Amino acid sequence: MSEFSSGGRFGAALRALLDDTTAFERHQQANLQPEVLDALAERIRATGVKYIYYMIPTLGSRTVAKVVPAEHYERMLRKGIAFHRTALTDLQTSREGELIGGGVAAHEFWGLPEPETFQVLPWDPEVGRMFCTAYDPPHLGDAGGRLIPLDTRALFTAAHRGFTERTGLELRSGLEPEMTWTGPGLEVVTKEDQSPAYQVENLEKMRPVYKRIISYAQSLGFTMIQGDYEDAGQIELNWEYDRAELTAERMTTYRQVCKQVARELGLQASFMAKPYNGKMGNGCHHNLSLWRTGADGEENVVEDGRVELHATDIARNSIGGMLLHTPGSMLVMASTVNSYKRFWDAGQFAPSGADWGLDTRGVAIRISANGRMEYRLPDASVNPYLSHLYLLAAIEHGIEAALEPGEPGVPSALLDDVVVPNTLGSAIEAFEADDYLMGAMPEELTRIFLQLKRDEWARYCGQITQWEFDQYWEAIP
Repeated sequence: MSEFSSGGRFGAALRALLDDTTAFERHQQANLQPEVLDALAERIRATGVKYIYYMIPTLGSRTVAKVVPAEHYERMLRKGIAFHRTALTDLQTSREGELIGGGVAAHEFWGLPEPETFQVLPWDPEVGRMFCTAYDPPHLGDAGGRLIPLDTRALFTAAHRGFTERTGLELRSGLEPEMTWTGPGLEVVTKEDQSPAYQVENLEKMRPVYKRIISYAQSLGFTMIQGDYEDAGQIELNWEYDRAELTAERMTTYRQVCKQVARELGLQASFMAKPYNGKMGNGCHHNLSLWRTGADGEENVVEDGRVELHATDIARNSIGGMLLHTPGSMLVMASTVNSYKRFWDAGQFAPSGADWGLDTRGVAIRISANGRMEYRLPDASVNPYLSHLYLLAAIEHGIEAALEPGEPGVPSALLDDVVVPNTLGSAIEAFEADDYLMGAMPEELTRIFLQLKRDEWARYCGQITQWEFDQYWEAIP
């Protein structure tokens, strides 16, 4: 991997992108075009929106926002919204008392709205929202005007655009977010060792939940396609696949929708990776495909017309890249202490190795249907922009270096030394050890993400649990 130690073309392109001090100005000029201002003004007037959330997803997959009366839209498009820089790192303080991401003295960033993302919240039509892109303010001199790499939404969008320019390919994805619901009326009784999955009686108990989620999601532009009951209190609702940045954005919106529905129905809803032992964890499988647009239309290059399950050469190279970088990307795909409990609970369909296969649920990458690669490692707490960013880098490495994953169920020599981390602590070590990914990603992003995850791991290691009391209080003479 020595020739790729700097992250290959992927890393070089991101470094050039983040050196651009004109990014803020160009975005601002685009916002202030008369046709843009007129179109947004008309949409606000026509919808009757009185308040707007100006939102940015954080590194930890939350969303921060400010609310502004709708009449100030032009001012917001010109200057943006000021946030303390550490808002992008969830305003998390370390065990040592340091505000991670720059400390109390960190300067503000400016979030410039993207007017094309304006939508009305279906549960309150007086409230709208727009996503923003985070920049260092131009007044910082030589450092000003740049895109902030901690804005993973903007970073992935730019990285995907560069990937398409270099390869002619577009990454599309569809997610399978599972989540657990608790509250009155949702209790399930089953026989011993019998799964409650798929049973219509259990789906009926979730009827108020899925009806409201689907309705709200459709109002926000989702094409909802199917859903099912998977385990006690656990449902999965899916929407149509699309360009990967749109899919990631819809995942952010879906979480907001679910939390709103829970409030309205007096329930609790959680995307926690593994709420219970002996029950399914909450995964978020990423179904990936690569598309090329030409004179004859769109072509899915992961599929070539054969009837039997298969992977094309470009799909195999992509799989090789994703599997090779599975250890290094696990800190992103399984980003919490709890995430790894999903892999330790045997028999619950969660993969634990760097392998691939044809329509088998025990592998990291499954070809479940011709034309898509199902990456099964991420859980429902994942930052979808960050997961797609790391998958995109791994895919480009696989294509660029023609990496060979071996036959289904028979990994190639490329993967002989690939060991998948099974705790957050080992994932931190694997993350740092992946020279390609460390070189491909912005230094500030990896440094601060590591600081957040090291702090989380240290907090967990310092906790005394009930399990320890049960094991050792009386057992040690």
